[in-house]
Amino acid sequence: MLDAGQCVLVDVREDAEYREERIAGSQSMPLSKFDAEKLRAEHAGKQLIFHCKGGKRSAKACSLFGTDGQATHHLAGGIDAWKSAGLPTIKPEGGPPIPIMRQVLLTAGLLVLIGVGLGFLVHPVFFGLAGFVGAGLTFSGATGYCGMAMLLGKMPWNR
Repeated sequence: MLDAGQCVLVDVREDAEYREERIAGSQSMPLSKFDAEKLRAEHAGKQLIFHCKGGKRSAKACSLFGTDGQATHHLAGGIDAWKSAGLPTIKPEGGPPIPIMRQVLLTAGLLVLIGVGLGFLVHPVFFGLAGFVGAGLTFSGATGYCGMAMLLGKMPWNR
């Protein structure tokens, strides 16, 4: 369907994720900037297939897009399933220095270490920094939304 031009593959991952690796011919429309009207206008009469990393965000994009007679689908399992099926992806030469999720892990780890170190050396109130980061990681794991990843994605080195 993609090769025949009968459908449009819409990648709803964030810009940094799209730059790291993508499916050839996909169009980027991050869920955080999702514009259903723009997609309807650009691709009237075509089937839209939404995809993300694992399927959760693309299912949400389908529900945001709505059902007004234009066929929509989401790629179950996302780009991970695409790659597991042995299908090709595009990885740009010299992509970002460190993938966003590794940046999140590095930043979270450093904040926890700083909080604990300052808690012992300066004042116990700094232990709250480590607790705050732990709560944020727990929230991210439970909801799939990572505010730190969104913030890091807007940093100049990730543009």
